[in-house]
Amino acid sequence: MKINKPSKTQTIINISTNIILLGLVIIISLFSFMPKTVTTAGGNKMAIYNGNKNSDKVSLMINVSWGTEYIEQILTILKEYNIKTTFFVGGIWVEENQATLKNIINNGHEIGNHGYLHKDHSKLDESSNKQEIQACQNIVKSTTGIEMTLFAPPSGAYSDLTINAAESLNMQTIMWTRDTIDWRDKNAELIYNRAVKNVAGGDLILMHPTEKTVEALPKIIETILTKNLKITTVSETIKP
Repeated sequence: MKINKPSKTQTIINISTNIILLGLVIIISLFSFMPKTVTTAGGNKMAIYNGNKNSDKVSLMINVSWGTEYIEQILTILKEYNIKTTFFVGGIWVEENQATLKNIINNGHEIGNHGYLHKDHSKLDESSNKQEIQACQNIVKSTTGIEMTLFAPPSGAYSDLTINAAESLNMQTIMWTRDTIDWRDKNAELIYNRAVKNVAGGDLILMHPTEKTVEALPKIIETILTKNLKITTVSETIKP
């Protein structure tokens, strides 16, 4: 029985086809292991859940819409450890606590936008999203002269329209890598564990000004520093 051997041209075609198929398999596999991101409907900017994972930087992002009575203690602790971080402030809070806001800034910390009335931004249309963010921007700028570039949606609630609105105001939408849930669980050890368990470069650690946060904060800072990580602002942590 005579077996027809493929021609040299056919062999080259078969090899090329196999290489292409192998390449497609590798690409698909790589995408399956990539971290999932959230993009706008138009594929524009994304909400940011973590910073540069290849860096040694992490951030303690402190959302402030209440808890003013604990901010001075937090500032004192941060100063003792020579730590600079980011406070995301609500507009209505700023109106009532302008001196405290200025004190945060005078201590060298970064200020971010946390909306004006702490609304659920996922339920707002794009215009209302923009109004809420802009209103907070206006009161902070008129009080301090600072033009904020980061926006953290209240309660982490947002939609594509929120990101579009923030983007139109030249702001990045910031979420978090790990949540201490300190506003709900009044337990310093639990807050500490949520903040530091498997902490790694690029982490954005969400917290609020609460009594138990103040209690846990020194231990959180010390543990992060022992892992050869640097605590800094959100803007620094999310840099490429």
